[in-house]
Parts: sequence; structure tokens; C-alpha cells
Amino acid sequence: MDNEILLQEPWLRWAIEIQSLAQCGLTYTKDPYDAERYKQLRNISSEMLSYKTGIPTDKVKEIFCSESGYQTPKLDTRAAVFQEGRILLVHENNGTWSLPGGWVDVLESVGSNTVKEVREESGLEVKPVKLIAVQDRNKHNTPPYAYGVCKVFVLCDTLGGRFTKNIETTETGYFSMDDLPLLAEEKCTRAQIRMCFDAFESPRWETLFD
Repeated sequence: MDNEILLQEPWLRWAIEIQSLAQCGLTYTKDPYDAERYKQLRNISSEMLSYKTGIPTDKVKEIFCSESGYQTPKLDTRAAVFQEGRILLVHENNGTWSLPGGWVDVLESVGSNTVKEVREESGLEVKPVKLIAVQDRNKHNTPPYAYGVCKVFVLCDTLGGRFTKNIETTETGYFSMDDLPLLAEEKCTRAQIRMCFDAFESPRWETLFD
């Protein structure tokens, strides 16, 4: 079942909406009785997801109900770095490959986070030069998440550096579209890498967004 079909499933939309309303209620209510009701709504949304996916309820709560404050999408940056017409990918510890990137940390901007993630995962120093796209993750990547993620793809120039040992990646490589390795589909897809090639090859690229 692809993402578009899965996101049309009523139970998933209900669970996401219930969780979002509960989190908002917990943020703004001053009534202790209402707070208990909102907590119960959170539990119901977790049980719905657990029942339909087979994931233990405790695990669902850990990733689905662990935040506070008004719920907004998370930000994830991915860098497109090219050398001689090939794109940089990093080898994950689980054996798959992806564009270097990750969650935008507190005190980081999209640009600075992109630079930081490339440095940490590949050892390279880069300069962001073009915003390729801002995508709704659940429309493009699998599996769908029970919370929103905006994926930001950034074209970068290389300034220097070399791969250094780290806890996230085991090696780096440059690949053409014809020889892409096994991808971490939850982080980047073949279509997203194709998009990065198109942006790199187009002098008049216009930023894409969902």
C-alpha cells in the first residue's frame, strides 16, 4: 500500500488528528480535569495506531506522544553535493545509502544544519547555494510517519574536507543515476535523487514545494 492510499485511510487520519488536538489541549488547558481527558485522547490515538500496525503501544507512545507544545511538522534537511556529475551519498550503519542530512537542531537554520550534517556524516565542508525543494515527507517517502515532516533539499558546493570516522556512517561515495546503491527510502528515494540531479543540471531551476 503506497503512501497516498495509506494517508487516505480514515483510521490513520483520525489517529493523527486526535493526537494533534490532545497535544494542543495539554499545552493550553489550565483545568486539571481537562488535562486528564486530553491524556486519555492521546492514549486512544496510540492504541489505534498500535492496533492497526502491530507496533507495541509503548513504542507508539514513545515516537508519537513524546512532545509538548503546539504540534507542527519537523524539519529535515538533505544535501545534494556533486562531483564530476555524480551525487554524494553516505553509507548508513544499517547498510543502506542516503543523502547526508537529518533533523534541524535547535539554534540551527536550514542552511547551517545542512552544513553541519554534511560535515558530521561525510567529513566535507560545503556551502549551500540553492534551495531545490521543500516536500511533505508523507507524500514521497515510506513508511509514512504519524507526524508531519518537511524535507528540505539543498544544493551545495564543496569547499574541502574528507571522510572521517563517525557513529552515523561508515563510508561515502559518488554515484550516477544509473548506479545508485540500495537507498534508505525513509530518508531519500530515487525520485528525490533524480530531482537533485535535475536541479544541479538546470541553470534556471525553480524551487519545488508541496
